[in-house]
Amino acid sequence: MVKNLIILGPPGAGKGTQAVKIADSVGVQHLSTGDLLRDAVGKGTELGNKAKDFMKQGLLVPDEVILGMISDKLSEPIASGWILDGFPRTLKQAEALSRLLKEKDIELNKVILIDVASKILVKRLTGRRVCTNCGAIYNIVEIDKNTQKCDKCGGEIIARNDDKEETVRRRLEVYFEQTTPVIDFYSKSKGLLISVDGDRSIDDITSEIMEGLS
Repeated sequence: MVKNLIILGPPGAGKGTQAVKIADSVGVQHLSTGDLLRDAVGKGTELGNKAKDFMKQGLLVPDEVILGMISDKLSEPIASGWILDGFPRTLKQAEALSRLLKEKDIELNKVILIDVASKILVKRLTGRRVCTNCGAIYNIVEIDKNTQKCDKCGGEIIARNDDKEETVRRRLEVYFEQTTPVIDFYSKSKGLLISVDGDRSIDDITSEIMEGLS
């Protein structure tokens, strides 16, 4: 059976990790909007060039450009199905995506929500550290306090500005303000939304998602 999925979750919930694992487990294609954007810009497509112009100005790429990239991707034959990661983030985007899928006669099978309390997310994100050389991500408890170096390449490990507490709290506020209506939107369709507790091990979360999909 073809599986067309959306995965939702706040920053720090592990949404990207689960999207990859679910794509591998179910045998569908992982459609990350970030990857689609970078690919379009790299290839110099019409939509990629439009996005690049906004990015050069430090502006958000408009919904219609991102939706256009998704539309182009879904126009390709994806026999196994897909899991969409990074879109929609707002009710307006969810409604636009719903219209797009209807136009293409594509059925959305499930929407996966990874639910994690704000206080847990703040702790996770403020404890996150990144290697300036290879980009490896750590939690502060995983770092050798004596060396403060990446154990993969020896690079310097730092806290990103995005992971400072004030910034983290604001990011989460924006997420919950924007995405709660999206969750309500998908909740209206009986049996469409799968909500899982994200405050557990990666494997436990994956197992519950797979149970929901089956």
